[in-house]
Amino acid sequence: MAVETTALPSSSAVPAAPTKPLYEASTQYNHWRFSPEQLAHTRETLNAAAVAAIKDTFEADSASLCELTRRHGRQPGSSADIAFLAAGEEQLLVKLYISKIPQLCGHFRFPEEVEATAVSYLKRFYLKNTVMDWHPKNVMLTALFLATKTTNHPISIEAFTTAIPRTAPSDVLDLEFLVSQSLNFEFAVHHAHRALWGLWLDVQSLPDVPQAITRDTYEAALTHARAARLTDAELIYTPSQIALACLHLVAPETAAQWARSKGSEAVLGILGAIGQMIRRDGTVPQTDNTMREIDRRLKICKNPEKVVGSKAYIAKQERAARKAEAKRVRKAQAIQKAVDEGDPFGNELAGSQAGVDPDDDDDDDDE
Repeated sequence: MAVETTALPSSSAVPAAPTKPLYEASTQYNHWRFSPEQLAHTRETLNAAAVAAIKDTFEADSASLCELTRRHGRQPGSSADIAFLAAGEEQLLVKLYISKIPQLCGHFRFPEEVEATAVSYLKRFYLKNTVMDWHPKNVMLTALFLATKTTNHPISIEAFTTAIPRTAPSDVLDLEFLVSQSLNFEFAVHHAHRALWGLWLDVQSLPDVPQAITRDTYEAALTHARAARLTDAELIYTPSQIALACLHLVAPETAAQWARSKGSEAVLGILGAIGQMIRRDGTVPQTDNTMREIDRRLKICKNPEKVVGSKAYIAKQERAARKAEAKRVRKAQAIQKAVDEGDPFGNELAGSQAGVDPDDDDDDDDE
């Protein structure tokens, strides 16, 4: 007797679930893109919050304020007399230290991937923190050291710090967790210079590509891509948009031809804005009187809670120690209670029954 069977649909008949392009599925696309207005608001808000917190700390520790002002040749007064940095001045200082990353990468002969990644880390860090809390020098070094590991080009901390004057391993390692935390532990970065290389290869397959499009064209566009790292471009636009804008600055007709060949004429409308940003902001800040004045003022208005040895720093460490001890006592009591009740899972359940994670620390400090 024949057995009747029902044919199953072939796999080809089942529609495949749509997949996002690699970049659109990334944390960079989902968490690190902003409008110019959002960037300005974020920086202004961070700056205002830092100024308010540091003023409160200064007023609570008037002795440190008097000592600080005397040390820098000023008469002691209140925190209202201190010229705190504005958000724009903070960004100028960050930009200065961004410009030092290529110099260090050249010294260590790190590949361009390390350089570009370190720059991105430094920019992202200062979307969560201010230079008045964390000076960009050590943050820059930590971002670079972290980038060597996340891009699979590691170097020992001894070899790294020995080559940098007046730098100890602790200057880098003490900030490594803070930097990683500020990055949300999202270390992968998509870069415009890599998109530009793919674009350059693709351009050469265009019909009737101009003979003038040579390797020199690519090198000139790459120079613009490197200059773009000094700007906010990567926080606003996609790597492919920046890459096309860099080519457009060098060979506008070729860039337009490529966009039309991909049915992406709409992107041509933003290339001018990206190119203008690169030309306007993609230059290294000069270490002139303005920069020296900003750095001098930063020494005065730096958050005393971050200055090792200050009264505010010692008080903060003591508060942290008391909280850690209280946490240890709570955990010990929970464990003892579990032992007394014969419950092997009491340590975890005790906290959850109270609505609290027993491993949670109520200290909201980043240190």
